[in-house]
Amino acid sequence: MKISWTPEAKVSYFNILDYLQYKWGLTEVRKFVEKTDFVLSQICKTPNMFKKSKSKDIRIGFISKQTSLFYRIKKNEIELLTFWDNRQDDKRLKY
Repeated sequence: MKISWTPEAKVSYFNILDYLQYKWGLTEVRKFVEKTDFVLSQICKTPNMFKKSKSKDIRIGFISKQTSLFYRIKKNEIELLTFWDNRQDDKRLKY
């Protein structure tokens, strides 16, 4: 399946990378990128593997204890919506 990134997904992903580099260094950035790539490859193979969010058509993939990925399955495409820091107030989350 094809993966598409919304502008919000790109911004949230790179914000996490910037934070990791600032706080922990390039090693942690590489680990996060590898975890994300692994989760995306799993989603491509089995798109419905993660639980649904409050919205029926949106699913939540877990990158790490601190980070979740919200995505939507379309016909032959997986649309990445946002990367979410799980330590944030979930009242701000729109999915």
